[in-house]
Amino acid sequence: MRNTARWAATLALTATAVCGPLTGAALAAPAAAPASLYAPSSLVMTVGHGESSALATPERAVTLDCATRPSGTHPAAADACAELRGVNGDFDALKARDDVRCTKLFDPVVITVQGVWQGQRVAYERTFSNACVKDSYGTSVYAF
Repeated sequence: MRNTARWAATLALTATAVCGPLTGAALAAPAAAPASLYAPSSLVMTVGHGESSALATPERAVTLDCATRPSGTHPAAADACAELRGVNGDFDALKARDDVRCTKLFDPVVITVQGVWQGQRVAYERTFSNACVKDSYGTSVYAF
């Protein structure tokens, strides 16, 4: 019986000595798990009338999230995300379609984009001469 008590005490002390530091380290500093395997791509886009965002009141705002699957309040989120991936998030690379004809009426429309695209901060603003010109750029990014 004495031998069993010694073995039990030895086993308990060994377990404490081996596992104690592991549990203490885990409790002291838990490892931070990554929130996602994808770089964040979440944007807030606004549209308003005026020559710049400082002079224009936003008339509409939408969200666009392209990190894992297209989502947000953008009416064509999947198409907009595909277009932005095609130009690597470069809004200046979106070009006007050739099949659209617009008047030369000057009624400026400003688009702003704020957020993150593939982990990089985005702050973009573009002024179009009118809504028709805005709608001619890309097929869905500015269509909200």
